[in-house]
Amino acid sequence: MKISALRLFNVKRFANRGVAIEGIGDGVNVLCAANEFGKSTSFEALHALFFQPHSGTPGEVQRLRPYSGGNPLVEADITTAEGRFRLTKQYYGGRSARVTDLASGRLVAQADEAEAFIAGLIRGGTAGPAGLLWVRQGITGIEKRSRAEEDSEKQVRASLLESVQGEVEAITGGRRMAEIMATTQEALAELVTATGRAKTGGRYAASLDLRDRLAAEEQRLASDVATLHEALARRMAAAKRLAELEKAEDRQERRRAVETAQSAFDAAKAQGETLKTAEAELRLARERRDAADCDVTAFRAALAESAAQQAALAEAVRVRDEAVGRRRAAMAGIDTARTEVTAAESAELETRALLARLDAALRAREAGERHAALEGRLANAEATRRALEEGEAKRALTAVPAGAVDELQALEIDMAKLRAVEEAARPSVTIAYETDAAAPVTMDLVPLRPGEERGYEGQARLVIAGVGTITLRSNRPARTDNRLEQLQARHRTLLASLGVDDLAAARERQARAQQGDAELRELHGRLALLAPEGLARLREEVAAQAVLGAGALELKEDPAQARAALADAEERRMRARHALREVEPLRLRADEAFILAETALASVKAACTQLEAMLGPEDARDARGQALARRLAELSGIWTEAEARAQTLRAAAVDLESAQAALTRARSVEQAADTEATALREAIAVLNAEIRARSDEAVEEIWAETKDALVAATDRAEAFAREVRTLQRLASALDAARSKARDLYLKPVMAELRPLLGLLFDDVAITFDDRTLLPQTIRRNGHDEDVERLSGGMREQLSVLTRLAFARLLARDGRPAPVILDDALVYSDDDRIEKMFDALHRQSRDQQIIVFSCRQRAFQRLGGNILQMTDWQP
Repeated sequence: MKISALRLFNVKRFANRGVAIEGIGDGVNVLCAANEFGKSTSFEALHALFFQPHSGTPGEVQRLRPYSGGNPLVEADITTAEGRFRLTKQYYGGRSARVTDLASGRLVAQADEAEAFIAGLIRGGTAGPAGLLWVRQGITGIEKRSRAEEDSEKQVRASLLESVQGEVEAITGGRRMAEIMATTQEALAELVTATGRAKTGGRYAASLDLRDRLAAEEQRLASDVATLHEALARRMAAAKRLAELEKAEDRQERRRAVETAQSAFDAAKAQGETLKTAEAELRLARERRDAADCDVTAFRAALAESAAQQAALAEAVRVRDEAVGRRRAAMAGIDTARTEVTAAESAELETRALLARLDAALRAREAGERHAALEGRLANAEATRRALEEGEAKRALTAVPAGAVDELQALEIDMAKLRAVEEAARPSVTIAYETDAAAPVTMDLVPLRPGEERGYEGQARLVIAGVGTITLRSNRPARTDNRLEQLQARHRTLLASLGVDDLAAARERQARAQQGDAELRELHGRLALLAPEGLARLREEVAAQAVLGAGALELKEDPAQARAALADAEERRMRARHALREVEPLRLRADEAFILAETALASVKAACTQLEAMLGPEDARDARGQALARRLAELSGIWTEAEARAQTLRAAAVDLESAQAALTRARSVEQAADTEATALREAIAVLNAEIRARSDEAVEEIWAETKDALVAATDRAEAFAREVRTLQRLASALDAARSKARDLYLKPVMAELRPLLGLLFDDVAITFDDRTLLPQTIRRNGHDEDVERLSGGMREQLSVLTRLAFARLLARDGRPAPVILDDALVYSDDDRIEKMFDALHRQSRDQQIIVFSCRQRAFQRLGGNILQMTDWQP
């Protein structure tokens, strides 16, 4: 079996969403993506498709369901020797299982038959090949697991190896072997239990108890004797050490060392205080010298800047005077221009007043003419208004509510849909007659025409002449909703409210209403054209024009000459204003120049004032400069003397920490000697009491007697032990003969595993456990190591290699199954993981391998067929 595609919908994190992994081919297939991308979700969905029935909701199926609920759907395309099939399962609501032939599109099996088809592919459930070869994330298969899981996988491994190797030969010995083994086990049962312990109440257990009691007593006595000897030796050593510590010359020497170190420490401490004082005086002298140097430098810079500021002051005064002159000239020009502007505006006003009187006389004449025209418009507008009122009265009788016709049409469409759905759901009969048919078939006494499709409710009777009667029953449940009746009731109510019989009449009435609306809009447009602001406003205009036309004036001046005079006056005013605008910028520039000159003069004056405050009176500046120089020289000398004094003290300084360390060491030597002497005296007193007590108990004589009794008891227990070992060895030899044939089991898998191990490890051999048929120990560099003690990386590598070997055996046995690894190489280093890639490619020549991993950078070097997850909609 090979997998070519996997699709899932509404599974775990893909709530209400589908994804697909297409294009899974032979050899190595790799899906590499970041965490939380859905790789493990795809693995779990595929595992559930093959191993979880669609009809149940165990823990694995519950974990497939998203938090938002819904019905998980899983689909996979597979290829077997029989063809290409599509397996589909849906859990919870609408639960189903289907198997479809992809070549023909035929439904092969569904429900329980589909489950049986899938079970036939995997042969044995999770204990079958897929359970053996599919590696979940974080599980190697070598670690300790439940007894049921280990037994199920052991069963498939054993059955696989037996089928590859052939029938295992009968175990040697027959009935004779069984009798010998039974006798041996009975003899062992009298002495020991099944676990090899001495049997309670037996002879062997009694001899062991006596031996253990004597051994414990002998050990206690031996310990007492050893303790006595040790106490004597310790007392002798303590007395010798105490004599050494209490020598008078050594004690005096330790005392002198402490006094010498104390004197040196006191001298170094006093010298350090003197040095600190000198350093403080040096810092003060340096700061005073630096301050004097800054004063001298600032004074000299101020002298140099004073001359420059005087010249700048004279220049600033000159520039200010020029700016004042230009400002006065600009203001005089502006006054002249303003006078001309005033005269021109007065002449223009007089001319404009004359022209206004002439225009009023002309407007009065024109108002009379407009009054006659407005009276005609008013008559037409009033006639239009009467027609508009009559049209609105007619429209009120034929008006249709907005949206009523559309609602009526929507109701008829909904009713037609419901009738069509009901008609489509009704069973129907169609007949095709032979050319020589004698009589037509009748349905409920009505003949059926050729090709006619006729539906029926409940049941129908087909009468075939010369044959008989066929009764057809739909067995369709009665309709439970009354939606159609509700729509019909609303339809009738709406027709009654409109006062029509059907939709066509409503449409006709709506058309008449729309035509009336168009005529009303035309009348409204005409009325708006005749009286844009309404009839009342038009009447006011008629009355106003009548008043204007009544007082017509006589024209005494020529309007054309008045307009020419006004044009000349406006031209004069414009020329005067242009001249004023030309002069005003000159004044603005003059003002700006004056402000800049005043600002510059104030800045120069402020700088000169500051310099004078710093330098003082001009006749005393030379004396002040000399005084500052003398103070600098004096403070420099003081700083030099302080520096020399501090340097001398630094050179002669003694390291205070070294002196303190020497004092501490001398004191600790003296204190340690006194403490040790006190402890030795106390220890000697304790040892004297212990030795005196041991000597009174005569422990050495009792110890010798106990040793002799222990030797006799040990010999008797050893005799029983030899008997037990002999029986156990006999049982082991018999069992070894029986299990010798089991070595044949492991030859095929070792043959497949050996070249794979050679890719990763140098000189490594694996021993398999007879019970679990899994790697138990490895031998490298001459040492055996338990698999459980290996690193996580090496255990996962052995797990993957072992599964690749079993996969090759499955393929050879005619049961090929894909190897699926979900992040199975997590702890492998870069060198080992590349070798594992080589092993995967080596085994993929006739094997499908699917790898899921989140290590995108590392698995770029794996190669193979790169898979992608794409969106999918069922």
